[in-house]
Amino acid sequence: MIQIILSVAILVATIVTLANIITSADWQVKHLPKVLWVVIVIFVPLIGMVLWWWVGRDYGDRSESIPFGDPRRSQAIRPAPRRLDDDEDIDAAVEREIAFYENEARIRRLEAELKQKRETGQ
Repeated sequence: MIQIILSVAILVATIVTLANIITSADWQVKHLPKVLWVVIVIFVPLIGMVLWWWVGRDYGDRSESIPFGDPRRSQAIRPAPRRLDDDEDIDAAVEREIAFYENEARIRRLEAELKQKRETGQ
């Protein structure tokens, strides 16, 4: 009976370890590629599991998990607005904006001239 329980426990632990290897992000896997870790755990279950949990996985920074529906989740995806720190950046941004609006005014003026020419029949 103990052999059956021990076999089932090892099988369950192997499945959990394999699932963890497969679902881990690439930056969390240390020392070997994921495929090699899977092969090691399959062919040498006890040693492979111990090695994976001890040296193969990088736990890294545990950041706060944000649940679905939380507004912070969409804020984390959006890039932070770019700050204009020095006068040169501000000047360049102002120049780009001026050029944009001058171009828009030119387009409106040309459209008005075209409309007037069409109405007069030229």
